[in-house]
Amino acid sequence: MVEEIELYLDEAKQLMEQSVTHVQQEFRKIRAGKATPNMLDGLMVEYYGNPTPVNQVASITTPDARTIMIKPWEKNLLSEIERAIMNSDLGLNPQNDGELIRLNIPALTEERRQQLVKQAKTEAEKGKISVRNVRKDTNDHIKALLKENVSEDEVKHGEDNVQELTDQYTKKIDSVFHAKEKEIMTV
Repeated sequence: MVEEIELYLDEAKQLMEQSVTHVQQEFRKIRAGKATPNMLDGLMVEYYGNPTPVNQVASITTPDARTIMIKPWEKNLLSEIERAIMNSDLGLNPQNDGELIRLNIPALTEERRQQLVKQAKTEAEKGKISVRNVRKDTNDHIKALLKENVSEDEVKHGEDNVQELTDQYTKKIDSVFHAKEKEIMTV
């Protein structure tokens, strides 16, 4: 029966790792004043009737630290990409020259930096909540093993291990957040 506790712990570890990875992906979308192609991750355009990520219908480059250039593989997508950018929450103004779209990334004001840190903090908190939910579910599974003649000591030991994992992954999320905060606040 102790093997079952180990299986639950392995599953919890995988789920907590996914939570950290998700937070890191969300942080990549938060711009810190530098132009990066992954700022457009999650931006979808209509492509032959299907919502498609913009990076699958165009090449995205950053010729300098303040500019993103989007060159669609088909010219008829220019207006579609432009519309998707304007309707997104990126706060960027696309410039269409008939060949490609330029996005100029404005320098961040102190107020905007603070907003981005708040946004990052919210994402970090969502990640921590996800980790705590995994802890709760795993502990529920482990406690259910009491009915299957697993000793209370083994269950208690399993719960302690789940708490250690929770603390470990919460610290990981905190360190990822502090790194992002530092990146955002660096002028």
